Amino acid sequence: MFDGVRDLYNKTILERGRKPLHMRALADYDATAKGDNPMCGDRVEVWVKLAESGVIAETGYKARGCEISVVSADLMVEAVAGHSPAATRALFSSFRQMVETGICADCAKALQPLQPLSAVHKYKSRIKCATLPWHALIAALDGTTASVSSEGGST
Repeated sequence: MFDGVRDLYNKTILERGRKPLHMRALADYDATAKGDNPMCGDRVEVWVKLAESGVIAETGYKARGCEISVVSADLMVEAVAGHSPAATRALFSSFRQMVETGICADCAKALQPLQPLSAVHKYKSRIKCATLPWHALIAALDGTTASVSSEGGST
């Protein structure tokens, strides 16, 4: 049992969970949304600044919750930089496939920063933790201001 948990809580997750590199609110942003998982208490707020070209110039977040949720948000910030909203949605789709099944048919270079979360699929109760920041990001890109539940729907 502990070997499996060690797979989930690898070095990157432990380090980034303790000292996230990108956790901060943006003072200047184009979109924002909140995510909430009432079942476990994870909460995240995401801010997005778009470049004139429409790609994501900067993303910030504040998160309170488990290490998986915090690390997912932190790694997400790195993964989406420079991507268009459409490319970000595609990246989320691939990421979700990876954390739900452990398989990713389209795990190209863009998904590499997210590989530390690849063992999440072994722990079904943690999938919502890993995807919550992404649901908030997509809600922000879609202009949704309402909270996003762990199910991915607006509340």
